[in-house]
Amino acid sequence: MTQHSHGTIDPYAGMREVPAFEVTSTDIQDGEPLPDELYGEDAGGANRSPQLSWSGFPEETRSFAVTCFDPDAPTGSGFWHWAVANIPASVTALPAGAGSPGSALLPEGAIAMPNEKREPAFTGAAPPPGTGVHHYWFVVHALDVPRIDVDPQATPAVLGFMMRDAVIARAVLVATGEAEAR
Repeated sequence: MTQHSHGTIDPYAGMREVPAFEVTSTDIQDGEPLPDELYGEDAGGANRSPQLSWSGFPEETRSFAVTCFDPDAPTGSGFWHWAVANIPASVTALPAGAGSPGSALLPEGAIAMPNEKREPAFTGAAPPPGTGVHHYWFVVHALDVPRIDVDPQATPAVLGFMMRDAVIARAVLVATGEAEAR
């Protein structure tokens, strides 16, 4: 991770430490505000998932999972915006909009898990007024198994539990969002 703050809550604190690899995006920069199109439609955005590319993962990687989590959501349990499991190891990028409902932009075999709105898609940022700066953790998890046998209707938290022992490396990109800054 880079040297700036990723917020006061680290959703991976206490989990088994694994090596890092690199994730980049043409849409978001680590530590910088989200662009308008990555906000939810109710917050004036386009509800579009960002483009993501990753490299430098271990050779023994057999699949990936991608998640987006806001630990600053005023819920007591954070807010899952997106989770995709079973991305083949040969795939090293997702195009912008891959998280749209029914998108054909996800690779064959990948599973979009239901987000907090119970939609198997990306849901954009919509921090409530008065809740300050939120940190959106876009994470690519490198796994040493070709797939996670998880119910496609399970939550992202269940995915995290099911893949915990298979994660061999993690790439993190944290962008920020705030209702008042828009």
